[in-house]
Amino acid sequence: MSTTTVTPVEAVRLPDPYPFYARLVAERPFAFDEALGAWVAADAAAVRAVLGSGVLRVRPVAEPVPAGLAGTAAGEVFGQLVRMTDGAATARLKGAVAGALARADTAYAGELAARFTREALAGGGEVPYEELMFGVPARVVAVLAGLTGGADREAARAIADFVRCIPATAGPEDREAASVAAVRLRELLGPVLDSAAAGPEAAAGSGAGIREGYGSGRAHALLAELVRAADREGLVDLGPLLSNAIGFLSQTYDATAGLIGNTLVALARGADAPDTGALVREVVRHDAPIQNTRRFAAGAFTHAGSTVEPGQQLLVVLAAANRDPAVNPDPHTLHPGRVNPVIFTFGAAAHRCPGEPLAVALATAVVTELRTAGWSTTATPAYRPLANARIPLL
Repeated sequence: MSTTTVTPVEAVRLPDPYPFYARLVAERPFAFDEALGAWVAADAAAVRAVLGSGVLRVRPVAEPVPAGLAGTAAGEVFGQLVRMTDGAATARLKGAVAGALARADTAYAGELAARFTREALAGGGEVPYEELMFGVPARVVAVLAGLTGGADREAARAIADFVRCIPATAGPEDREAASVAAVRLRELLGPVLDSAAAGPEAAAGSGAGIREGYGSGRAHALLAELVRAADREGLVDLGPLLSNAIGFLSQTYDATAGLIGNTLVALARGADAPDTGALVREVVRHDAPIQNTRRFAAGAFTHAGSTVEPGQQLLVVLAAANRDPAVNPDPHTLHPGRVNPVIFTFGAAAHRCPGEPLAVALATAVVTELRTAGWSTTATPAYRPLANARIPLL
């Protein structure tokens, strides 16, 4: 596929999309793309302005939930996810979600990820990349949310089905699978959330403590923190909290898989990185697992002399802005330990994802175990045909 004819969406799955992105930054930092029917924000200034605008929404004003999901269990969860909603009514819920993730036990998460990785590798044979990239991070977050004794594995399988409803390309089978998964995830997480809301003694009595060697009191802490954060925000309805507990799993899924996979590709291409954590943090910028996101204009938005009219879409190319030389010197060099990088991968402003430390901890643990085991893989993989997530097929 020639980089001279692709769209910014198609570029996500190119072996190397970055020359294309560099041309966008240099020549069309904020412009309308006829092929996409959307404005494209590519350089750091445009991306920062778009992400910080109060008139740009994460969903179309007239369609807060995709039409195909309306009235389904998946649609109910989707409509309450803070990453999919805007406005003052959800600001306190966003504060609670961010507050809980800010207190996530990343050291414990790393310990669990390392353990699960060793278990997955213990059988020998080919490296189970799918399990390591997708399953291990999802299982860890499930344990942090209180799902142990096999429920962590079930939640990891269910979230794989739930995220099928999120892309705009989702079809009827995807939406049906997502709704079945949403029901099951509510059944798994609901009792833990109820126990956390009832207090520490109820949580302990619910069986959310030691099972299969998981640490007592640490294996349900994420939802306990969510409840405490909700209390601080004055929130009493557990329904949106339950949806966002599912959101902890869904936000982990593709993003962390891409971060693990892209870090492994960097190593296969000869990255000089004795410090795995520093490498992972630089891959977040250099080869972003989430390459773009979308916004929808609820009102007129003007940037650099161009006006986006209400109802129009914007594609925000986070991966291009990460490599804008105006904010990151020598941006195309992979430099673990880079000082004060400007990174847009996890968003900015009201929708900045607070899960970055957790994602980095999970990816670092998995990659460290693979390096210890003497892993090797191809340096030039194919990429999954996704619109915004850059995930190699290893």
